[in-house]
Amino acid sequence: MESLALTFSSGWASGVNAYLVVLVLGIADRVGGLAQVPDELGRWEVLGVAALMYAFEFVADKIPYVDSAWDVVSTVIRPLVGGVIGVLLAGDSESMNALVGGIVGGGSALGAHSVKAGTRLAVNSVPEPFSNVAVSSAEDVVVLVVVWFAIEHPYIAAGIAGTLLVVGLVVLWFAIRLVRRGWRRFLAWRERRRSRQQA
Repeated sequence: MESLALTFSSGWASGVNAYLVVLVLGIADRVGGLAQVPDELGRWEVLGVAALMYAFEFVADKIPYVDSAWDVVSTVIRPLVGGVIGVLLAGDSESMNALVGGIVGGGSALGAHSVKAGTRLAVNSVPEPFSNVAVSSAEDVVVLVVVWFAIEHPYIAAGIAGTLLVVGLVVLWFAIRLVRRGWRRFLAWRERRRSRQQA
């Protein structure tokens, strides 16, 4: 159960920033030699690729509209990384545990990624670029804290990640409804304007 809680937290965090999750878990394994973190994540080549990709995402994630394009590319990557981490955290258990770990990690990553991508589209509608930098930096800090906390207190971290996921999905649902309502109003306004011009 403890590995499932760590899998859920890591999966949620992977949906926000997969490369930072790999870095945090890999460095924790290197520094602390933690039994619950798979040795594969602490390999130098894995850490090197994760660091390079995190550096790229760190910059891309703070540029309006580039971040949304990056989110489109990451729609496959983030849930996949969450699923792989889930399978690795299941360890040498039976294949059913690995399957459950992959589903939990990938599912929570997909949910968190959906919230992140939707939130970023809303943030990009704000004309100034500083809100993008603030939101991206806050996401990085939250991912770092949740994953680091999950290593020591997996159940509490899973509760935090679950709460953030549910709140994010509810906010996203309301945002989608608001955008739809605004779009319908815009279309109605455009139709009225066209009718006036034709008259």
